Amino acid sequence: MPIKSILSTKTLNKDQKALLTKAQIQVTEYNAITIEAVPFDSEIIVENAIITSQNAAKAVIEHKVVIRNCFCVGEKTMAFLEEHGQNVSKMKLYGSDLANYIVKYHKNESFIFFCGKIRQDILPDTLAQHNVPLKEIVVYNTLPNPKKIEGIFDAILFFSPSGVSSYVTENTITNEAIFCIGKTTEEAVKTYSKQTYTPSNPTIENVLQTVVKYSKK
Repeated sequence: MPIKSILSTKTLNKDQKALLTKAQIQVTEYNAITIEAVPFDSEIIVENAIITSQNAAKAVIEHKVVIRNCFCVGEKTMAFLEEHGQNVSKMKLYGSDLANYIVKYHKNESFIFFCGKIRQDILPDTLAQHNVPLKEIVVYNTLPNPKKIEGIFDAILFFSPSGVSSYVTENTITNEAIFCIGKTTEEAVKTYSKQTYTPSNPTIENVLQTVVKYSKK
């Protein structure tokens, strides 16, 4: 079915909304989660840092953490780190792929994982299974922002498992098409819907382009 109205569980910037406006798709938006900074000891020099989100990247930059080599997840996270003078040794699109890369090529090194309090287990679990030393430093909290959303939408956009959990606290997923930013978010949605669509490259823009492409069917 054509998509004329969507609900985004993350507020979009001007350029992102323009992609939808051009396709004559109306968007209702709100933030299903909020991010809270966590104080941490930033007086450290890190040889190898793992950063899997833009929130963690922003935290280490704001705290002026000295990092020799960054191993990160996501093109935008990499771009942000490099923009702020960080050396990105390797970027992968998913945490599982980055974990496998580290196990294969850096298993004799140690790492510090800058992460949120709520984070996916697959990367630290994979490194632990292969005895790769890993220290976790929590640099932000993800807080649910549950809100009853009024209206009928052709599609709902989700950008994290936490966003899915927050949304269903006050709302029900029925017959909407569900667009997800990545595989872990898609897995969280599958409890509530089988009608899911996920781009191969996990960026907000690619989610929106997937919506536009689907709406033309």
